[in-house]
Amino acid sequence: MSDGLAGRIALVTGAGSGIGLAVARRLAEAGAEVVSADLDTSDCAGFAVTADLGTATGVDDLVAAATDRFGGVDVLVNNVAVAPYRDGFTDIDDASWQRSWDVNVMSGVRLCRAVIPIMVDRGGGSVVMIGSEAARHPTPRLLDYSVTKAALLSLAKALAFEYGPHGVRVNTVAPGPTRTATMDAYLASLAGGSDLDAAADHLVRDVRKLPLGRMNDPEDVAEVVLFLAGDRARQVTGSEYGVNAGSTASM
Repeated sequence: MSDGLAGRIALVTGAGSGIGLAVARRLAEAGAEVVSADLDTSDCAGFAVTADLGTATGVDDLVAAATDRFGGVDVLVNNVAVAPYRDGFTDIDDASWQRSWDVNVMSGVRLCRAVIPIMVDRGGGSVVMIGSEAARHPTPRLLDYSVTKAALLSLAKALAFEYGPHGVRVNTVAPGPTRTATMDAYLASLAGGSDLDAAADHLVRDVRKLPLGRMNDPEDVAEVVLFLAGDRARQVTGSEYGVNAGSTASM
């Protein structure tokens, strides 16, 4: 069975770098028409739309641009997120909580509210939430991020149940440590003068003790998104796929 993505319209948020950029490129390679959204679109693949998705206006403008250009949306990948490192719980003020909620959760809520009815009218579609292992294993260094990713997982489960009868599948991909610019910034804080690759190896082997011995590349996550977006996953909805090198040992 093929992916069946040739000619389908895929909207990817947070697509300017890291996982989002890898996903957009992989979907384009599979033949999809890709709409890439981010604050900085200089490196985006496909049709790029500059938008602040932490606002209702940004979401509305993005959906309008996608539908005006291509006439609809068949695949939605909710990837955009902010994930600043914190000193702890009391380091996060109300404004920080609100920004994390608006970008990480409300962008997905608003996009799903706008796009899922379009998918229903087109006979179905696929929504993929980019979650995180932090949703199930929250950390004080990323507390607001962890909380918002748990909310996104709950949203995906509810939408899968409601819209499955209409042909819309909703799934979550939950990456573990992934070598992105955000991760490199964290590694730099740990490096203490050593190079980032050495810091990454220390994190993998000594701190996280990842069974597979390496952290993700963004492309590792993109391959799982590709599967869930396409027809090979036609019987998969309401599921959570961990891409984490074995970091999550819980049942």
